[in-house]
This record gives sequence, structure tokens and C-alpha cells, in this order.
Amino acid sequence: MSAAATRIGRALGSPMAIVLSIGGLYVGQSIVGGVTFTALPSVLRDRGLPLDQIGLTYLAILPWVLKFLWAPMIERYRLPPIGHSRSRSIVFVGGLITAVCFVAAAGIGPTSFVSLMAVFIVVAFAASTVDIACDGHAVESLSERYHGWGNAAQVGGAYLGSAIGSGLFLVLVARVDWAQAMIVMAIMLVQLGLPFVLSPPITPTSARLHKPSLRDALNRSEMRMGLALSALYALSQKWGLVMLGPFLVDSGLDLDSLGIVNGVGGMIVGFGSALLGGALVRLWGARVVMVLALVLQAMALAGLATAAWTEGTSQWLLLALALASSSAILALGFVALYAQFMGLSDPRQAGIDFTLLQCMDALVSMIGGIGAGWIAQNFGYGACFGLAASLIVLAIGPVAILSRRVSAPIAGQANAQRLQPLPQHS
Repeated sequence: MSAAATRIGRALGSPMAIVLSIGGLYVGQSIVGGVTFTALPSVLRDRGLPLDQIGLTYLAILPWVLKFLWAPMIERYRLPPIGHSRSRSIVFVGGLITAVCFVAAAGIGPTSFVSLMAVFIVVAFAASTVDIACDGHAVESLSERYHGWGNAAQVGGAYLGSAIGSGLFLVLVARVDWAQAMIVMAIMLVQLGLPFVLSPPITPTSARLHKPSLRDALNRSEMRMGLALSALYALSQKWGLVMLGPFLVDSGLDLDSLGIVNGVGGMIVGFGSALLGGALVRLWGARVVMVLALVLQAMALAGLATAAWTEGTSQWLLLALALASSSAILALGFVALYAQFMGLSDPRQAGIDFTLLQCMDALVSMIGGIGAGWIAQNFGYGACFGLAASLIVLAIGPVAILSRRVSAPIAGQANAQRLQPLPQHS
């Protein structure tokens, strides 16, 4: 592919303004994820719902799993043959739907499980559609010299948003109530999306000749290997963490304390580990960092399994293991994985390529979420964490092999693109 011919050439805003505006969107996306997949299971367990039913909250991942089906339509709408991109209109509509659904959830309450899940599935549909436009816009609008800043906005925004959604939200639920906490989140989502919606559009220097398609992505061998790597890595890193919140609640941790740990601790530890992961990827390469993260995660989950089996473990030790597994180690590994995702994405259809890789991650996470709830309910938390640790050990070798095969085509593409002039922003 020719970077000069295919990348949209000129942004009317400064690169740093673009980074800040997409950073706000990533914070908002992670608030939605933090509320849905971390805070909500803890609130439901605190209200006495059974673990197998709590595991069903991961059905809200389904739109994230299936968004590749409508990604080509969104990407073709976003990038018309002639004229500026339509990223802002997609973000505006999706953000408005999400905020309205949060207000609706405030009225429903946390005990009406079926109605609440229906609302959160609509939220997931809107948020996942916004994510298609956001990822595509980030790759399209920033020249290669600013990709580092864009990646920092993505990772930093993710941990800040997760801290708000899984931390601040729980604190508000515990100290105020569910309804007001949901309304506060809705207001924050609107505020975070405004800088992007009000930013100037991206204007192309020439007509867009490439028609984005799933077939184009799947025809590339490196993308197929990337999909396999995404599935294997999600299985090994995420399956063991699904029941972490309910386990801490059942171990005696109240929602207020859990919210503070998820918020302040998760943001500091997660963001710091993301920065460390970026530095280590630069020094050692993504493959080494991913393997290191798997080894550390297996150790942390083995510690949680031991704590679940023996009981009477200090809450401080449980919190340390929880922060290590859900924030520090997870951030370390996924910085490396997402760096490879960015390298695999074709700038002409980045919204589709990045979406496809994320959908595989979401599919495996959803399966693990439902399965982990069933295992924990029937065999206990120890079996859930122990099985997850064993799966990680088995995955280390295949991950190392796949990540090496994926990195080779990325390096070849990078070398080819160095020979071509990259358009700069005005």
C-alpha cells in the first residue's frame, strides 16, 4: 500500500488537539466498560444475585464481538469518496444514545436484571459503533510521527476511564445511590465527547479510491495470524479476572473500599504499568513483553486460587494480588498487544482492521465471562482462578510463536513505508 496515496492527508486542527479530543473519547469508552464489566458485577453481588446470573452480564460484550459486521458500513459512511470524514456525526449520535441509556438505567435500578441488561446491550451497541469511528479517525488523522501520542491517549484514556467507571461509580453508589451515580456518569460522557464533536473535520487532499471491506482484511495473512493471537491472548489474560470483583465482595470488602481500590489504585498502577509497558516494548519488543505478562499473570492467579482455597487470607494481600492481576500485569501485556494491532491496521480502512482484531478479543472475553461465572458458582473461586492460571501456562508457547510471526510482516511494512513520503498536518 502507498502511504502517500492512501492516508488522508490534512487535518484542520493541530495534532495535539486531535490527540486530546480522541483521548476524551477513549476515556468515555472505558467509563462505559468499567461500569458494565467491573462495577456492575460487584453491585449485583452486593445485592445478593447469584454468580451464574452475574456472569450473564458479559452478554453485553456481544455488540463488541459482532461490531465487525457493521464496521464496513460505518467505515464507508465515515469515509465518503469525496468530502470531509463523518467521524463527528457518528460520535455525536452514539454518545447521545449512550448518555440517554445511562439515565434510563438510573430509573430502572440494579435489581431489575433483565431490563437493566437490555439497556446495557443498547449502550454496548452505541459505544462499540463510536469505537469504530474513533479508532479509524486516530489512524487516519495522525501522521506516523504522532502515533506515539495517539497510543498514549488510547492507553492513558482507557485507564482513567476505567478508574472512573469501576472506581468513582462504586464510591458514588455506596455513598449516595445508584440513580445519582448513573446520572453523574451520563453527564461525564457528554462532556468528554464534546471536544471531538466540536473539532474541525478531516479534509482529504484527493478522492478516496479504496473501498473498505472485511474481505480485504481477511485476505491478508498477517491479519489472520493477528486474529489468532488476539483470541489466545484474551483467553489467557482475561478469563481469570471475570470473577475478581465478586470474589473480593464475598471476601468481605465493601463497595466503597472496592471502588477506591479500583479507582485510585487501578488508575495509578494501571497507567504506570502502561507507561512501563511502552518503554519495555521499545527496549525488548512486543513478544518478550507479552510473554513476561503471561508469566506474571499465571503467578498472580495462582496466588488468588490459593487464597480462595485456604480462606482467612489478609485483605491487604488480596487487594495486592487483585491490583497486580487486573491493573499492572494486564496493562503491561495489552500495551504490547495493541501496538501490534496498530501496526496491522491498514490506514485506508483502519476502522475495520482494528475492529476485527478487537472483536476477536471481545468474543473470547464474553465466552470466558459466562463460563467463569458457571465454574465459580458450581466449583468455587479457587477452581476458577486455578483453571485460568493453568490455561495461561499452556498458552505461553503458542503466544510466543504467533507474536513472532505477526511482528515480521509489521516490520516489513514499516520498512517499506519509510521509503514513502508521509503527509503532514497543516
